[in-house]
Amino acid sequence: MKKRCQWAKDEPNITYHDNEWGTPEHNDQKLFEFLILEGAQAGLSWVTILKRRDGYRKAFSNFDAKKVAKYSQKQVEKLLLDESIIRNRLKINSAINNAKQFLKVQSEFGSFDNYLWGFVNHKPIKSKFKKISDLPASTDISEKLSADLKKRGFNFVGPTICYAFMQAIGMVNDHTSDCFLYKK
Repeated sequence: MKKRCQWAKDEPNITYHDNEWGTPEHNDQKLFEFLILEGAQAGLSWVTILKRRDGYRKAFSNFDAKKVAKYSQKQVEKLLLDESIIRNRLKINSAINNAKQFLKVQSEFGSFDNYLWGFVNHKPIKSKFKKISDLPASTDISEKLSADLKKRGFNFVGPTICYAFMQAIGMVNDHTSDCFLYKK
């Protein structure tokens, strides 16, 4: 039996933990997906979002930022009726706004990946936490990332959301030291 991080006890958390969480991600479309999903998760459990992930993919054009950036108020109203996602007007409008800002960052830096990974000198930070309770809610880097994203017009990107985003896309390896994925 594989030893996993304490939070990965059941599906879909186990699959997500084993196949995605903490794995360095450099594909801009996947980075946009995680940015939107982490913002949607604010105030909710991550498993709530994982269970709706397919709904989000359909609702947000498979996380194509160019398409999402063009969503109209009519599309917002349609999304507010979509039971396959979190029907929160602020979070839906945030996803559209963040798509617009995402495209600006891509244009400025060549890719969102170049911008984002620059905060960690383009290589993951390997943590040495023994138990999940040792993990911080935010760090100096997530606070800097949050401040810069906010300055660029993004929202739902507070330091805690940014740190969860950094963990998800592997900017930090926060697998606990007893997890089978820690050394990878």
